[in-house]
Amino acid sequence: MPRFRRAEVLERLRAKAARGEVVVGGGAGTGLSAKCQENGGVDLLTVFNSGRYRMAGRGSLAGLLAYGNANEVVVEMGREILPVVTRTPVLAGVNGTDPFLDPEVFLPELARMGFCGVQNFPTVGLIDGNFRANLEATGMGFDLEVSLIAAAAAHDLLTAPYVFSARDAEAMAEAGADIVVCHLGLTVGGTIGAVSSRGLDECAGLLQEWADAAHAVRDDVLVLCHGGPIAEPEDVRHVLGATTGVHGFYGASSLERMPVEDAITAQTRRFTGLTRPVG
Repeated sequence: MPRFRRAEVLERLRAKAARGEVVVGGGAGTGLSAKCQENGGVDLLTVFNSGRYRMAGRGSLAGLLAYGNANEVVVEMGREILPVVTRTPVLAGVNGTDPFLDPEVFLPELARMGFCGVQNFPTVGLIDGNFRANLEATGMGFDLEVSLIAAAAAHDLLTAPYVFSARDAEAMAEAGADIVVCHLGLTVGGTIGAVSSRGLDECAGLLQEWADAAHAVRDDVLVLCHGGPIAEPEDVRHVLGATTGVHGFYGASSLERMPVEDAITAQTRRFTGLTRPVG
């Protein structure tokens, strides 16, 4: 069963937000990165299939493509990560549009493993254009992800769905989302990040719109920002200072891939820059 109860986690996170402290969630693709984020004081961790690809040196969007069964990958990753995380609630990224998913079977299985909640990933929210329209028209749309969150809430699991518009935020709040994570696109930076995105001020405007939409449904919803140009602590500080009702940040590449890239590169250069004493 979950090691952390939904009500207890929410009480702690809401108290932190009420004190004016920033709520921070992170994505974990390996046991080591999960342990490091826990030691750094992260409030939540999410295990989703993109973490495996990201830490294998591939772009996070690999998690949206047919390179493996996303829900099975999360179960495999959970067996590695859950045993080494002891103080932090861990959520599972669940592919709600999987036509073979039975939430009434899968959600209790995740809870038995020790996951305390879910996030909607992979998500069709990252897809647009004709492909997105065709997914929606053929019964593989975002509404299935909303239904997943409603089912998870009914199972008393913590829910922290990604949203991509004010309409998404409203729908997820109505479905019972505890935390709405405003997704502003693939994170910029590093060796495999996005090369362009919206500006920080544009993101702040969107965050305010989406947060207002969620709070119009329920005023107890926590709102976090994620992605796009919001990659470093100073970026988070900027958008939080430009908005109201946004309580924190959810980082994946920002808390896992990019720090690893920087640290390993720098440490390797320290070694490769050594010279041997002569004489």
